[in-house]
Parts: sequence; structure tokens; C-alpha cells
Amino acid sequence: MEHALQIVFRGMDPSDAVEAAIRDRAEKLQAFFDRIVSCRVVVEAPHRHQQKGKLYAVKVELDIPGGNIAVTHSGPQDHAHEDVYVAVRDAFDAARRLLEDRIRRMRDDVKTHARPLHGKILRLFPGEGYGFVETPDGEVYFHRNSIVGARFDDLKVGGEVRLVVAEGESAKGPQASTVTPIGKHHIVD
Repeated sequence: MEHALQIVFRGMDPSDAVEAAIRDRAEKLQAFFDRIVSCRVVVEAPHRHQQKGKLYAVKVELDIPGGNIAVTHSGPQDHAHEDVYVAVRDAFDAARRLLEDRIRRMRDDVKTHARPLHGKILRLFPGEGYGFVETPDGEVYFHRNSIVGARFDDLKVGGEVRLVVAEGESAKGPQASTVTPIGKHHIVD
């Protein structure tokens, strides 16, 4: 990526040492993801008329297949950015995190959460302390101890519930480890 790295200094004279630090960080990004097409880094010195801390702003733009990533790290609240090397480090660290997220999405490694199982109470046996919930996959047994957010005695046949089925919990069929009564406004299709 040596030919695709562009470094711009604004409000300050170019610095070989800062440029070397940027090149080092860019090479590490390239080693992490070798499909980076180009990298543009802008280092902006603070305005000379600022009264409080002179904080550097560093912008990193990466062009990769399928889009680009841009990070502006000005750090107005972070006094560590009075040091240009810290500002460069933080900007490249943020760029790497965004690049990691983009790679996960490209690979479809993004964690998705399964939608909770919903059902309706089919039958209740108050004297014995258990009941059955009707789900799209069939009937699921539940015990009064599995109720969360309500009392067993308050349940009604036909009431909507969200449940977690414990795999292999019962030899007689599926059993809910958690049953939570819900209102109709909580159902998501």
C-alpha cells in the first residue's frame, strides 16, 4: 500500500517522525487486512489562538472493496491528544475497530440474536402446578417454578407467553425452563 498512502499536514510543518509513525500504523493495518486500496491521513495542528490545550486532530480514511471507512479523531475532551503521536495512535486504533466490524459484516460473522419463542397457554393444572404452552413446534410443558414476572395463579388459558425451551430436560418431551407472560404489544412478527 506504499503508493496508496497519502499523508497531509495542516497548520503545521511536515514531520518525518510523525510520518514514520503513520507509515508504521498503516503497514500494520495493511498486514491485518491486505485488501486496503488506499489510506489517506490528515494531521491537523490546533489553532494557534486556542486558549485551552492544543489538541491535534487526526483523520484516517481507508478505501476498501465495497466502501470506505473514515475516522476523525479530534479528541476535544482528551488532553492526551496534545501529543500528536497519541492522537495518531487513537485514530488508527479506531480505524482498526471499524475495519474489524466491516470485515465481520463482509464475512457474515455478525452475531444475531434468535427471536424468543412465543406461544399461548393451552392448558393449566393449578392443583398440580404445571401447564402446557402451544408453540408453532407443538406443545411445551412448564412447571410453576419456571414462571418469571408473574404468579402461576394469575395465568389464564389463551394468555400470550415468551418461553425458553430447555433441550433434553425431560424424557417426555420439550420442557420450558422460563415462561414469561407478555401483552399483545410485545409480540414481534
